[in-house]
Amino acid sequence: MTLSDSNISLSGTRTRSVFRAVSGPIRALFAGKSDGGSDDDQSKKAGNKPAGGNGPDKKPGGPEGQPQPGGGRSMFGFILLILLGVMLITLFSQVGQGQQVDWKTFKAHYENGEIDGMPILTNTGITARLLQQGVDEKAKTIRVPINAADNKVVSDQLFELTGGAYTSKPESPLMQLLIVFAPFLLLILLVWFLIGRSLRGAGGAGGGMLGNFGKSKHKTLSKEMTGVTFADVAGIEEAEEEVSEIIEFLRNPKRFTRLGGRIPRGVLLIGQPGCGKTLLAKAIAGEADVPFFSISGSDFVEMFVGVGASRVRDLFKQAKEASPCIIFLDEIDAVGRRRGGGFSQGGHDEREQTLNAILVEMDGFNSGDGVIVVAATNRADVLDPALTRPGRFDRQITVPLPDVNGRLQILKVHAKKVKLGPDVNLERVARGTPMFSGADLAAIINEAAIGATLQNKEFIEHEDLEEARDKVKFGRAKKSRVREEDENKLVAYHEAGHAVLQALLKDSDPLHKVTIIPRGAAGGATFSLPEKDRMGYGLKWLRATMRVLCGGRIAEQKAMEDVSSGASQDISQITQLARLMVLDWGMSEKLGFIKYTGEDSQQMYAADRDYSDDTAKIIDQEVRRIVDEAYGDAEQMLTEKWGLVVDVAEALLKYETLAGDEVHQILRGEPLNKPTVADLLKAGAKKDASSPPPATPASDEDPEFPPDGAIPSPA
Repeated sequence: MTLSDSNISLSGTRTRSVFRAVSGPIRALFAGKSDGGSDDDQSKKAGNKPAGGNGPDKKPGGPEGQPQPGGGRSMFGFILLILLGVMLITLFSQVGQGQQVDWKTFKAHYENGEIDGMPILTNTGITARLLQQGVDEKAKTIRVPINAADNKVVSDQLFELTGGAYTSKPESPLMQLLIVFAPFLLLILLVWFLIGRSLRGAGGAGGGMLGNFGKSKHKTLSKEMTGVTFADVAGIEEAEEEVSEIIEFLRNPKRFTRLGGRIPRGVLLIGQPGCGKTLLAKAIAGEADVPFFSISGSDFVEMFVGVGASRVRDLFKQAKEASPCIIFLDEIDAVGRRRGGGFSQGGHDEREQTLNAILVEMDGFNSGDGVIVVAATNRADVLDPALTRPGRFDRQITVPLPDVNGRLQILKVHAKKVKLGPDVNLERVARGTPMFSGADLAAIINEAAIGATLQNKEFIEHEDLEEARDKVKFGRAKKSRVREEDENKLVAYHEAGHAVLQALLKDSDPLHKVTIIPRGAAGGATFSLPEKDRMGYGLKWLRATMRVLCGGRIAEQKAMEDVSSGASQDISQITQLARLMVLDWGMSEKLGFIKYTGEDSQQMYAADRDYSDDTAKIIDQEVRRIVDEAYGDAEQMLTEKWGLVVDVAEALLKYETLAGDEVHQILRGEPLNKPTVADLLKAGAKKDASSPPPATPASDEDPEFPPDGAIPSPA
């Protein structure tokens, strides 16, 4: 039987593509592989002997000479290969049977004498070859498909048409059954293979049906890999002591179990971002002589259902095999959030399935396993209660923001890596960085080193640290920005209003510095430094701070007879403080000693509100009253001291930046002995004139000048 051109092209291309698609799995099935090679190959890559190899004292095969289980998978490969062969033969036999036509067309070809040879009758159709039409054309094959029920009628019609001149070739019933049921058998065997693979994974292969995709993505850390010890951790002595007990227990468990104690199953590190939770975990890896498995909570979450739970099981399985060891789960709130709230979908949520797997695994090992789970989060309030209960996380260690002594120790740790000048006073920097985290302090040292390097200094000076602190907290200074004279005046009076109230109010924080140089998103800034670490907020301090916040808008309105949007951040801060005083801190006489804010709204569709509309109206009235009182007092003080505000504003226009002592000097009526901006510009111009001009080609364009009234700032 000769095929047409299209059929020949189809048979060649399709054969190559199909065989390329099935050759890989077939080779893997014959070799007894799963994912990424045979067990022997994986053992060789890991540098170990094959699990069932023939050692000098072992019999061939598995234990006690038993055959390896790979034979079953090879037999499955043979069965699968046979079924694939049947399907391929059926496919190409159907392709090679020619073009399908109806009985009327076939009858016309036969009556016109266009049929070459005798037609062939089978159980599924009539096949015949047409005569060759030209020299270059090839003979075509046509086929009339028939149903099994119409076979008798069609054979009678064919006998009547040809007078019995045809060939009958009935197909085997077994072959017909194979053609019909082969796809179903192939599907059943494929499901059988996947289920068997899943059972083997549950029995010790790891990953189960998901293969390598369901295996844990943790990192194994050691002292040599991290390079961090407790000597690199400072400012969190209490947390360090509690963690040291865990390490001592892993080193010498009999010392603690002598009196009947048991090892804690879990330790939860709680603290704000940048406080040193992850650094403390790395120090644990550096101090403990046990395996340390580190993984983030987001590594468990994938788009495929069941992957997170599979990775949890694989992680704890490997940890038990490597015990004693420590498992570190960073950002556990990514998978440990409270169940049944917010936008989750109950028990069918993938994140909740992962959490359920963690809960089960933490209950699945006892103190004798020597596995301790250390987790870190900055949102302990959203964690599921079943996760934080004793028996799972027996200890909750709070890692707080460092106090002044802690900040000094942290600065000393990071200062060991840089060159400091003789005028650097780290104790002063520590006092001037209240509420800074360990990460913020490390950023200050790094920014100071970068700034000193850009200025070609041999070491870091104290002014570099001061600039780095302001840069980390408030943003980079925009010294090259050119502003209009009116805008510069507005900013100067705005900051002067803040600075005068900051200096006059005794209950506010001491004034540190005021500047009209843009920094970050602000056009100017007034810096204050608390004298001590503040654990809470007193009513006197709150009232003084709110009056300082009002000073900027009052001063610019009085000086410019206009208001601007520059006070937006001040308005936001004073409103937030007033609402906290009323809703959370019980500082309203009308509302009393009651908390009106609900639970965490991030876990709910809408914010929780447990008060009536009448109470909400009173809350709004109290917030407005507190803000209005602060604004009225600040306006009265600035009106009485307006001459001081003018003096400070004019000094800011001259010098751009004033230290706190210089502001107090102006308030006492003493002159300032420091170069002004104009003096600095003249000195820079003289220096440029004395130096030889650079050899650059002259430009025909006119030099750019600032607009009229603009005052440039020296860089």
